[in-house]
Amino acid sequence: MNAGDGHWSDFGMDTISLAGPLETKLRAIRGAGFSQVMLSAGDLAGHARGVEGAIQAVRDSGLRLTAFQLLRDFEGLDGALHAYKVDVARSLIEMCSALGAPILVATSSALSHASADRDVIVRDLRKLAMLAVPFDVKVAYVAVSWGRTIADFPAALEVVERAGMPNLGVGIDSFHALAAKTHLDQLEMALADVILTVQLSDFMVSELPSNEERMSTARHLRVFPGEGMQSAQLGELIQRLSGMGYRGDYSFQVFNDDYRQMDPARVAERARRCAIWLGEEVLQRAIPVPWSIPLRSREA
Repeated sequence: MNAGDGHWSDFGMDTISLAGPLETKLRAIRGAGFSQVMLSAGDLAGHARGVEGAIQAVRDSGLRLTAFQLLRDFEGLDGALHAYKVDVARSLIEMCSALGAPILVATSSALSHASADRDVIVRDLRKLAMLAVPFDVKVAYVAVSWGRTIADFPAALEVVERAGMPNLGVGIDSFHALAAKTHLDQLEMALADVILTVQLSDFMVSELPSNEERMSTARHLRVFPGEGMQSAQLGELIQRLSGMGYRGDYSFQVFNDDYRQMDPARVAERARRCAIWLGEEVLQRAIPVPWSIPLRSREA
């Protein structure tokens, strides 16, 4: 993958954006011309032929698997809750490994009873990374904008660096970064190789000031990059990452109730138009893109 080269195939899709069984999603993604996919645990656990059937479907699709998600609310717990989350983490790591996915995505805890002590968070992230080591899996820690203690990229970077595990890095979810109004200059705090994956989506209002608004929009009404009100910021985010030397994967993570009622092939085609815009226009520009970039189809 050569994100800095500016080609739309540098971008992939997350199956969470599409309706239907796994095979239908994979056909739609492949049919739109994408070569990579990010999978969710529900795609495996809910498959009609079980986990092995889901793994075979992914292999048959010919798509490259970029990452596997999602482990939520792992850090800051104790007693029975901690033991429960460790067991969940082991299960997801094992599925991630069985798929051949290189990265497990884990999001910062939003539980009100999770510890706010960053020493505890660092300890638990180190433990999570150690659980993944025997499986040759990396862990991408993503700050959610309503997180109890870790709610933005700089905070996530701090605890990851303190954990000091070679298979632990940060992930960037553009929704949370923009909703939390993370200043893009703060990206430069990180080395490019610490950023393991980038998940992209847009939203259709100028700001989301409350946690309730963020949660509702994040889970039900994200849109593809360029379809919402954050086009300029998304363009600058991609350019900055490319300028830093980031050469990892970009994936469209678009939770949208309307899209999941539509033909997956049509939704995947929308994603393709966005990928063309980002890969072949944004990454080849020397300045941030203007507001309201029109989406249009064209041949890759």
